[in-house]
Amino acid sequence: MGVEDKFNNSAENTTGKVKEGVGRVTDNEQLEAEGRADQSRSNIKQAGEKIKDAFRS
Repeated sequence: MGVEDKFNNSAENTTGKVKEGVGRVTDNEQLEAEGRADQSRSNIKQAGEKIKDAFRS
C-alpha cells in the first residue's frame, strides 16, 4: 500500500469517526450514518490495498 493511499484511507476513517460522533451528540441520524459509511468505505479500500500488496510480494 502506498504511503499516500494509507494516509488518505486513515484520514477518511478519522473523518467518519468524527462525523459519527458529532451526529450522535447532536442527534443527527443522517450525519451519524454518513460517518459510519465513510468508515466502511475506508475499511474496504484498506482491504483492497492489502490484497494488492499480497499479490505484489
